[in-house]
Amino acid sequence: MVRMHAMQLDAPGMRLHEVDRPLPEPGEGEIRLAIAACGVCRTDLHVADGDIHGTLPIVPGHEIVGRVDAIGAGVTELQIGDRVGVPWLGHSCGRCPYCLSGRENLCDRPLFTGFTRDGGFASHCIADAHFCFPIPEGFDDVHAAPLLCAGLIGYRSYRMAGDAPVLGLYGFGAAAHILAQLAAWQGRTVFAFTREGDVEGQQFARQLGCAWAGESTEAPPEEMDAAIIFAPVGPLVPLALKSVKKGGRVVCAGIHMSDIPAFPYADLWEERQILSVANLTRADGTEFLALAAQVPVRTHVTPMKMAEANEALDRLRAGEVEGAIVLIP
Repeated sequence: MVRMHAMQLDAPGMRLHEVDRPLPEPGEGEIRLAIAACGVCRTDLHVADGDIHGTLPIVPGHEIVGRVDAIGAGVTELQIGDRVGVPWLGHSCGRCPYCLSGRENLCDRPLFTGFTRDGGFASHCIADAHFCFPIPEGFDDVHAAPLLCAGLIGYRSYRMAGDAPVLGLYGFGAAAHILAQLAAWQGRTVFAFTREGDVEGQQFARQLGCAWAGESTEAPPEEMDAAIIFAPVGPLVPLALKSVKKGGRVVCAGIHMSDIPAFPYADLWEERQILSVANLTRADGTEFLALAAQVPVRTHVTPMKMAEANEALDRLRAGEVEGAIVLIP
């Protein structure tokens, strides 16, 4: 019998361990993927550390690139051998008020890849065929993987920041290093904010087109029209508010963030806004992947073996990652 291998999380705070299972069969509307690469996202770290609570045991991973190797009943849009990507939002009900109004990212009965259904830290996975994206030519498997969350959720955050000529990015990790390239290509001025003492990260940001890079506690060279916060650090919200113009926006891009401390109402006044981003829609994915190919975005990746998933999470937790880590079965 053909079997699959996966790195499984049994409980929050525990190390992932390798499991061997029968190869799953796709149900109606589903496909099975032979996984070629899976990016490691900060949300995977939140799942492993118990900051957010989903289904357990679970195989994490939601930046999946693979090839279709089995097709369930009713799937007509994909064929065996097609290369597709699987994102965080793995399924929506299609019937709730949010889905019916084009806001499937807020679905009442969603499934999330690597959180409430098994994900990509594995040799194979099952996915809803309607929630898979064709991967643009020009991206190999490893370099495409970070586009599936760092890129897609980052792009939704970028859209919610509005038409901001001067944009700040707090937390210069996987998502910011992608969006900096897109924003610079579109002619925006980008300021990058890193953790204290991260000189290498600041240099990396400037190499990708950022006009300025400094520590998150520093004031930027000029007021910004908008800021996106990727770091899960609540105290960055009042700091960003102080640095945006009247009518400016501060977008909180993560699924988890530490508590936001109290701040004076005067820092919010003059029609400044704080927004959060939840998940993504398929329209976000289609639009972003086309733009990523047009720019073209170049992801900076560190490949590691799937069996090294714990070491990858450790490096992400310690802030030792430039760009993104991608696991290979």
